[in-house]
Amino acid sequence: MLEKLMPKSDEFFDDFDAQCAVTVEGAKMLYELLSDYRDVGPRVQALKDAEHRGDEVTHTAFNRLHKQFITPFDRGQIHTLLSRIDDVLDLTNAAAARLHYYEIPASLPDATELARLLVLSTQKVQEVVAALRLIKKPEQILAGCKEIKRLETQADEALRSGVGRLFKSGADTLLIIKWKEIYDFIETATDKCQSVANVIEGVVLEHS
Repeated sequence: MLEKLMPKSDEFFDDFDAQCAVTVEGAKMLYELLSDYRDVGPRVQALKDAEHRGDEVTHTAFNRLHKQFITPFDRGQIHTLLSRIDDVLDLTNAAAARLHYYEIPASLPDATELARLLVLSTQKVQEVVAALRLIKKPEQILAGCKEIKRLETQADEALRSGVGRLFKSGADTLLIIKWKEIYDFIETATDKCQSVANVIEGVVLEHS
């Protein structure tokens, strides 16, 4: 079992938990902004600050990975897991930043729905990543990974239908292009959540 291979130090798991916490925070901030579209500049800056905190956690974890002899599982898997969680927050921040830079005048329901699915995805990622610390019930972790993939499929569908409505809306062409890019960033963030699930599945299947 994987728990027999774990070193006594919980530092890597602390890093994972910290990364996931700030990623959930960032996803919620984007969803809340799109749900209540006001004070865009300050709220986008707050999310950017959260993204910087996430980068600091990731940097610390990478340094630990290079220095620590014993790791809880394969170094490559740890590196990929850290990178993919970081990607989720980076993409969330990128979507929010464009709301501000592109001077988007008002939110759209499809953007809000994509952000809602992203929040659910990051929360489920947080849950399954935390479960790696004491992997006594791998079937629960694998079920969580399956749920992340289901949410990613929902986000794919939300993106397709949202883009369809966007193109049919008769809105200004430039505004359509801006929103299409924002939609893509949010949906790609859910793709990265699925990538996290894929890494976790590999760890569980190898060691359980």
